[in-house]
Amino acid sequence: MNILILGGGGREHALAWAVMQNPKCDRLIVAPGNAGIAAIADCADLDIMNGAAVVAFSEENAIDFVIIGPEAPLVAGVADRLREAGILVFGPGAAVARLEASKSFTKDICDAAGAPTAAYGHFTDTEAAKDYVRAQGAPIVVKADGLAAGKGVVVAMTGDEALTAIDDMFGGAFGGAGAEVVIEEFMAGEEASYFVLCDGETALPMGTAQDHKRVGEGDTGPNTGGMGAYSPAPVLTDAVATKALEEIVKPILAEMAKRGTPYQGVLYAGLMIKDGQPRLVEINVRFGDPECQVLMLRLGAQVLDLLLACAEGRLERAQVNWADDHAMTVVMAANGYPGDYGKGSVIKGLDALPEDSFNMVFHAGTREVEGRITASGGRVLNVTARGGTLQEASMRAYAMVDQINWPEGFFRRDIGWRAL
Repeated sequence: MNILILGGGGREHALAWAVMQNPKCDRLIVAPGNAGIAAIADCADLDIMNGAAVVAFSEENAIDFVIIGPEAPLVAGVADRLREAGILVFGPGAAVARLEASKSFTKDICDAAGAPTAAYGHFTDTEAAKDYVRAQGAPIVVKADGLAAGKGVVVAMTGDEALTAIDDMFGGAFGGAGAEVVIEEFMAGEEASYFVLCDGETALPMGTAQDHKRVGEGDTGPNTGGMGAYSPAPVLTDAVATKALEEIVKPILAEMAKRGTPYQGVLYAGLMIKDGQPRLVEINVRFGDPECQVLMLRLGAQVLDLLLACAEGRLERAQVNWADDHAMTVVMAANGYPGDYGKGSVIKGLDALPEDSFNMVFHAGTREVEGRITASGGRVLNVTARGGTLQEASMRAYAMVDQINWPEGFFRRDIGWRAL
């Protein structure tokens, strides 16, 4: 098969790596890709937000299957354009992608489906939002309603912090994403990610993970797109996962189907778990980043078969074969992230690192310049390892981190601390 993956981050490098393990893959193109992806696949300069351009490129290159990595092309309806052209695609259409593009829409769906989630208010006006915060008190969670690359969430521990977040969001700190704001009850507990493949009818659990959103050790400091992750998530026991599937995922899928927009793709449910009871924090309509990296390292070649079964409506006969293992990824980010950071610094030592089914460095924000790997983003590398225990995976990952020579970068030393 000729396969096209859209995206150029660590998630897409991990997807490309897993897809390449499968003998069904004859040619792999990734658009736009990055320096790490270029070592294993062809990279293409393509506007992945332009559905017509993606269709034309797919037809010109005899693409059999398109996998859409990030959320923005899904929200823009690129999957819809591909389906209209008769091209097999993994990823939901724009009507379903609203579950990620609008937090208030997701709340409406939860209300209709009876899915447990935080109490909330939805606001388009600064003063009304502030009045709600004053009435509710802190701690409280303030969210930009739209897409903000994983950063439009402020967990405010004081009322003043919440009021400042409201001013920032309505003031344009997250662009158009903050034109509307959702304010939620603060949910105590432990957060975990649950990934379920859906083909419009069947829901097939694909795996669990936990990530670290805060920039600093001990889960402190501002939210980021994710500073590391590990799989499986110990808090998502079989019993909790079954509850989440039956009480949250399946009712939401049923409500979407009832509205004439059946879900096809991966549903990533962010859950808050307390006393064995899961509640929905958010829905993402694509693989998490960096959770995808640990899932792909654990699943390997079977990923392509699963994504094809999902796209072709064959999930009822599919199964996920898990090894009894663990994986961890450590994000190396540019100094200053998630605020302002520099680009163009040279990263050394990558050539000496192992690349196999137990040790992989997935590139997130890199470019090759005159034969050298340079940093081109905020999150730059995902140093990922697998082992029989989480401790073993952690030791492998940090052993690789310590061999990378990049003074302009930083990372957290405590990824997985809850589980370890």
